[in-house]
Amino acid sequence: MTAALTLPANLSLVEISAAASAPWRDLFAAPTQAHVPYRAGTLSERNLLGARLDSAVTTAQGAVLLVAEGAGCFATAWWARLSPASYVSRVAGALFFDPIEEQGESVESLLDTFASPRTRLPFPSIVLGRDDGRSLLASRVAALADGWGSGVIAGSRSDAAGPLRRTRGIIARFTAGVVAREVRTGRALVGRMRAV
Repeated sequence: MTAALTLPANLSLVEISAAASAPWRDLFAAPTQAHVPYRAGTLSERNLLGARLDSAVTTAQGAVLLVAEGAGCFATAWWARLSPASYVSRVAGALFFDPIEEQGESVESLLDTFASPRTRLPFPSIVLGRDDGRSLLASRVAALADGWGSGVIAGSRSDAAGPLRRTRGIIARFTAGVVAREVRTGRALVGRMRAV
C-alpha cells in the first residue's frame, strides 16, 4: 500500500457521495473537511444538496478540492454550472469517481435531474472510471468528461485501485499547482501594497 497523499494546508477536501465508505478515501492523509450526502430523489432534496454544497465550499478554509462519486458527479457539475462565480472561484479542482454506476440511475435520468447549461466546468477536473472492455460504458464516460471539460483516467474492473495509483501523481502535481498559485497571488498582493 502506497502512503496517503498529504494535501497542502490551504486546500480543503469536500466530498459529495451517498456512500459511507469508498476506496478512494485511502488516497488522502487528511480527513474530509465536509461531506455533502447525495440525496436528490425530489426537487427539495436536490435543492438542499445544492445549499449544502454552497455552505461547504463557502465556509472552507482556503481553496477547495471537490471529490464526488457516482451520481454525486452529476450533482457537482450542476452546482458548478449554476452557482455564483464567487462560490465557484473557491474551487481549485474536482475528482469525479465512477460517474456511471452499473446499479445506479441512468445517465439520461441524471442529466434531466441536474439539467444545466452545457458548458465546461469552471475549474480543472479529472474523471476516474472503470473500463472493463465494454465500449458503451467507456464511450459514455468519455462523453461526460468531454462535456465537463475533464481529463479521463480509466482502469480495469478487476483492478479498482488502478486509476487511484495513476491518479496519485496527478493529484500531487495538481496540489503543488494550487500552492504555486497561492504563492503567486501572495507575491502580487505584496507587490501592489509596496507600490501604494
